Amino acid sequence: MCIKNNIPNSITCINLVCGAMACIAAGKFNESLCLGLPGYQVAYILIASAAVADFLDGLVARAIGAVSAIGKELDSLCDLVSFGLAPALLMYNLMAANAGHIALVAILIAVGGALRLARFNVDTNQATTFTGLPIPANAIFWIGYTAFAVRHPLPLAVHCVTIIIVSWLMISPLRMFSLKIHNFSIGEVWRQCTLIVGTIIAVVVCGLPGLAVGITLYVILAIFTKQ
Repeated sequence: MCIKNNIPNSITCINLVCGAMACIAAGKFNESLCLGLPGYQVAYILIASAAVADFLDGLVARAIGAVSAIGKELDSLCDLVSFGLAPALLMYNLMAANAGHIALVAILIAVGGALRLARFNVDTNQATTFTGLPIPANAIFWIGYTAFAVRHPLPLAVHCVTIIIVSWLMISPLRMFSLKIHNFSIGEVWRQCTLIVGTIIAVVVCGLPGLAVGITLYVILAIFTKQ
């Protein structure tokens, strides 16, 4: 395999490295780690870094003509760690102190992510729209959710129900629109604009928990608008 083809794959592996480190940081949830930040906040930064790498690998692959089947499969494997397992461990460690073995329900996040990615890889009808909540959106939701739950402890039942719902959304038949803008017709981009503006407002008002609000808005727009 030529060096050119390995460039986007190397960027994809950065995604994996960040995701694996996020899993480690999530396991040290309240411990002081890098720069005095608690483990869960370090995990947020690493998941966000993985998301940047996930965006760049495809961009670079298309720019240099190095798109490959191996790259697609590698991307999915790395995404499962960064956006499926890492958020699952965040939720597990958030719940573990008070929930005991019930905290294992958080594993459903990783399972839902794996099924979502497997379906995406064999479905040729997910170019401009998606079936089910994309796994990066899942990770963004859990960053916002755990940021809120750390400050405002929630009942165990709320955690469990939320995990089940979001995990199901990833494998649901719900058609979700892509954030990629292919033209600037109002009829085509109003949902994307609404989501972006709504999320920005939510983050400005609420901080990191606003990310969970943004993903909730994404789901609502998908349910009540035609794809």
